[in-house]
Amino acid sequence: MEGSTKFHFVTDGLESALKKAKEAAEGKDVRIGGGVSVIRQYLAADQIDEIHLAVSPVLLGEGEHLFSGINLPKLGFTPFRTVSGESATHVLIKKK
Repeated sequence: MEGSTKFHFVTDGLESALKKAKEAAEGKDVRIGGGVSVIRQYLAADQIDEIHLAVSPVLLGEGEHLFSGINLPKLGFTPFRTVSGESATHVLIKKK
């Protein structure tokens, strides 16, 4: 891809995917992409240290709840930056 972004699709579990991503990143940050289920699983496994939420005023109907039943403050997360844009509000949350 433009800018040398690479995507690797892994189907043998969360731990394996994260290990492969860290190896490929060679010490750089790793970003986790996927759906709500993937993010919830990594949160439950205590493998996320920062979250960037882009909140946009679009009604999509029904869907999965990202933080339902997850207590972010109890897990040590706190918002540290909010940036309002024309199309979205960006909320950055990190582990203390």
